[in-house]
Amino acid sequence: MPRLQREDDIVRVESNVYTVSGSNTNWIIVKDGDSCTLIDTGYPGDRDAVLASLEAVGLNPRSVAAVLVTHAHNDHIGTAEHLRAMYDVPVLMHREEVPHARRDFLNQVSVGQVLAQGWRPGVLPWAVHALRAGGTTHVPVCEPEAFPVPGELDLPGAPVPLHTPGHTKGHSAYHLPGSGILITGDALVTAHPTSRISGPQLLPHMFHTDRARALDSLAVLENVDAGILLPGHGPVYEGSAKEAATTAREHATR
Repeated sequence: MPRLQREDDIVRVESNVYTVSGSNTNWIIVKDGDSCTLIDTGYPGDRDAVLASLEAVGLNPRSVAAVLVTHAHNDHIGTAEHLRAMYDVPVLMHREEVPHARRDFLNQVSVGQVLAQGWRPGVLPWAVHALRAGGTTHVPVCEPEAFPVPGELDLPGAPVPLHTPGHTKGHSAYHLPGSGILITGDALVTAHPTSRISGPQLLPHMFHTDRARALDSLAVLENVDAGILLPGHGPVYEGSAKEAATTAREHATR
């Protein structure tokens, strides 16, 4: 039976919203009765942990109404194709992320780029960990789908996608208006093994497809009415989206 590494890997943020820590990456479970929306799915090596996290909150893979993808890097879509192929779970994302998820192309930091930054503190240990978790494994989503409608989606939690390009072209954050929660993916994180700072921030330069657009996308986040942010990397942030975006912008421009 799949198990989580630690019981405290799951944090109950709100009555029906959970953030789960995997291999340096988070995914989110938004529960509604015996169904849920799963936002991101960790590395390929996190599959057992994803399944165990569903079980821990009283669900199973067939409970997943849809997987919502923030972006199609390996550490966020590692279990998506398994859920789609085995349990017929639709995998939804911004239309510009669909070809990326199919692996028509791959906008992800290369091994060469990582090695070039290997002198920086934390980079090589992170790289070894990422490789072991499946960071370079070929994990396309064979039938990714664009959001069926603009605005609020008819899924548990009524998530509202927000296009926040820069990290990738089709990166999306997700707002849960009823809970005051903003799921930021990699558009804004609160920690990363390759970063020497903590708190709201952009990921280091090498991880972004377009760093300038990633900085611009903070303006999208800061206008969201949310008091809790759930990032793709790092702990939960309790505070307004505006405060978090302002802090991340300050860190990025120093």
